[in-house]
Amino acid sequence: MIKLTKTYCEKILVSADEIGTIESAFDNTITLKSERKIIVKENKTLNAELVILYKRECNKGLFRNEQ
Repeated sequence: MIKLTKTYCEKILVSADEIGTIESAFDNTITLKSERKIIVKENKTLNAELVILYKRECNKGLFRNEQ
């Protein structure tokens, strides 16, 4: 789960696995795989970084060379 802030300062948790697209035009919109849209304060770059960090943490240790 990643922490995001909706436009009226409401904090939410979003499953990184459910994010379909991240757009930054007039506002910062996350479209979920269910087609639901969430407008957030965090910009596209920060959203992408949060997803990457989350995925790295989830996969930590899975690809270690154990000898």
